[in-house]
Amino acid sequence: MSLPSAAVGALDAVLKRQAEADGPTGNSVLVECDTGNDYDGRLGLRISSIFVILVGSLLGAVVPVILAKHSKMKVNGTAFFIAKYFGSGVIIGTAFLHLLSPAFEALNNPCLPDGPIKEYDFAAAICLITVFVMFTVELLVSRFDIFGHSHGHGDNHGHHDLEQGDPVVSVRKESPQTSDDLENSDTSVTPAESNNRILSNPEVKTGFRAPGLPNDVSYPPGGQDHLGHHREHEDDNVSLAAQMTAIFILEFGVVFHSIFIGLTLAVAGEEFNVLYVVLVFHQTFEGLGLGSRLGSARWPQSKAWLPYVLGLGYAISTPISIAIGLGIRSTLQPGSPNALLINGVFDAISAGILIYTGLVELLAHEFMFNAHMRDAGLKVQMFALGCVAVGAGLMAVLAVWA
Repeated sequence: MSLPSAAVGALDAVLKRQAEADGPTGNSVLVECDTGNDYDGRLGLRISSIFVILVGSLLGAVVPVILAKHSKMKVNGTAFFIAKYFGSGVIIGTAFLHLLSPAFEALNNPCLPDGPIKEYDFAAAICLITVFVMFTVELLVSRFDIFGHSHGHGDNHGHHDLEQGDPVVSVRKESPQTSDDLENSDTSVTPAESNNRILSNPEVKTGFRAPGLPNDVSYPPGGQDHLGHHREHEDDNVSLAAQMTAIFILEFGVVFHSIFIGLTLAVAGEEFNVLYVVLVFHQTFEGLGLGSRLGSARWPQSKAWLPYVLGLGYAISTPISIAIGLGIRSTLQPGSPNALLINGVFDAISAGILIYTGLVELLAHEFMFNAHMRDAGLKVQMFALGCVAVGAGLMAVLAVWA
């Protein structure tokens, strides 16, 4: 991620210009590479960062899941609508400004040994390869039954689990037809078609939806259309597989990113205080981006525990890496060539994952392939896009310090 000059890529490389009386240009550049770290004590404050960041990460990643899955703690649709699109912006901003940019800095660092690594933009290449790999993985998942769901026509247990595990579908199924539905109904349609239209109508009152906003907070977008009773059972399995794959990819990207920033914070020098505060907000907002997706996903009843595990996995990744960094602070060398290579490569991989997830899974699917959003008014679409912009802009501001 992007850090202050003293901590970019965990590197302390100082460029000094010295005048040379007999030099052809009158100056030269001397690069001094410190392969140690800037740890300067304050152990108690560093230990406190473990717990503060843990609490912030839990609030962002796990609380949305709890609010979405427990009917007595439902929040209105506006809150989830804002969190959903704000979180998309956070993921996109993180990918470009907190991962891809520092990957370029680490892999083009003057302290790396001479060789092929300095002769090519490997950060961009690794990011590009990752994007293609992510697409290939999703393509294969959509073609094959990776998660081993039954396709038997006589077994509707998996389908029933999906419906029971989705509070939005359950509420819609029990909701009566509104006056608007009656006014807009077509007398030429059959009762069966009319019933299906009611079940799929985003305007059915759920008791917690935002007036004027589409109530589709599913992930992948348009999940209700894919997972409703009126769709084929095979489509249910494909949609569930795509949903789980997309979420696992997102989890992988943010967790690896969180591990490296935890190690960096553990041995940061004079910039520790600023970095500490900024990372608390960074991890909370990034957790919100993940948590809003976990909370709005349609998990089958048999896997209702999985979003909590994924949220907890993200929440503990940075605190654990801070603890490890403090434990090995005397030998940790974030400015060494090997550390720069590892950090740069994994930042580039994580950037590719989040760029693909943010632009394809979130933006494209939400705004272009989501029937509810396509049918929504321009104001709703601009409001959603504004939430995305605010999330990305906030991460851009945080990138000034961290």
